[in-house]
Amino acid sequence: MGSVPSKCEGRGADLPQSGSGQDNDCQPIIQKEDSRRHSSPETVHCPTCQGTGRIPRGQESKLVAVIPCNDQRLRPRHTKLYMAVSVALCLLVSSLVLFFLFPRSVLLSPVAVKSSFVYFNKEDVQINITNVMNITNHNFLGVQATDLTVRVLNFDMVVGTVSIKNVASIQPLSNIMYSFMIPVNLTDPDLSDYCRKASLPVHILYLHLQISMTVYYLVHYEQLSLETYEYIDCGSNSTIPHSVQPPPP
Repeated sequence: MGSVPSKCEGRGADLPQSGSGQDNDCQPIIQKEDSRRHSSPETVHCPTCQGTGRIPRGQESKLVAVIPCNDQRLRPRHTKLYMAVSVALCLLVSSLVLFFLFPRSVLLSPVAVKSSFVYFNKEDVQINITNVMNITNHNFLGVQATDLTVRVLNFDMVVGTVSIKNVASIQPLSNIMYSFMIPVNLTDPDLSDYCRKASLPVHILYLHLQISMTVYYLVHYEQLSLETYEYIDCGSNSTIPHSVQPPPP
């Protein structure tokens, strides 16, 4: 039997032999004496191989460097940490915005009588009642109160109305005491005689107040309503004004 010739025979005695039996071991990938690796005025150092290869001058912006898939630059450190911190910050900011901008209630407290003045005319009885109500703002933004409407009823009969366009501005997380006067006109003969009767020591007049008000805050309007009751002495020529204590905070 004849001997099997080597795959690398006839290719020069100076070529290195690896002894592994593979074809690609017969010669080096890049010749050490390759003239293309020498510096030349027409070439520049490759920015991705640190001078081990050459590219034509003027084509730096047209070539793309290939990075291996297992290169650490494709897997930055602390990526999951940065993503978690970013998501947490976004959730925190969103929660704060919702907390401060979420609409809260604006309340009207029951009305109290501050003073009343009674005037006896020939055909009727005129009573000017000054009331105080509390407007409480639970929002973190200011509230503008407008269009206050009050109807005064004696049982089923309307005896007075008042309408106020601009009421007040309420600061965030605060309350104000707002005073307004209601003219009550008693034209009914029975009510007028009742208030004029001198034999009665006290002339109690029952009044039912229906209050509505519009508030504007957080780019929307809201209608508030309140119903309350009060008693007025319509036989006295005047009632001394008395102070009204604000509600507890």
